[in-house]
Amino acid sequence: MSKIAVIIADMFEDVEYTEPANAFKKEGHDLVHLGLRKGETVQGKKNGTKVKIEKAVNEVSVNDFDALLIPGGYSPDKLRAHEDPVRFVRDFMNSKKPVFAICHAPQLLITADVLRGRKVTGWKSVIQDIKNAGAQFVDSSVVIDDNLVSSRGPDDIPDFISASLKKLK
Repeated sequence: MSKIAVIIADMFEDVEYTEPANAFKKEGHDLVHLGLRKGETVQGKKNGTKVKIEKAVNEVSVNDFDALLIPGGYSPDKLRAHEDPVRFVRDFMNSKKPVFAICHAPQLLITADVLRGRKVTGWKSVIQDIKNAGAQFVDSSVVIDDNLVSSRGPDDIPDFISASLKKLK
């Protein structure tokens, strides 16, 4: 089965992590939690879900994984302030391996400068940012553009999970 990198920081949107993560695990996929510091515990913004960072993002390579999950909330904004997560996400997008981005996740993709010419969706507060990054914003529950699967937010999670699992087959 697939080995999925989950890039995550404090204040992530709990359900945008827990629901896809549980669905991936149920299908037999392995998750590896990446963050700024190995051993750190990050916490969700609504439910206080705790996630232990297994590896610092600067310790891994895109070659170690089959797919990438970027949960939303404030996590993508926190991560994009640091070079290592931005580089990792850029390399992952360029690898053509599946990238699953929900809600505010496009913020990290925007900073990585990988959205130009792509079709993507995201939370309403990042629509203009997506357009300014040279992407075409599509107002849909899930948008699939080559290796990128994106969704707007929590209400879209069922469609997001379904499209993401199809990409992993």
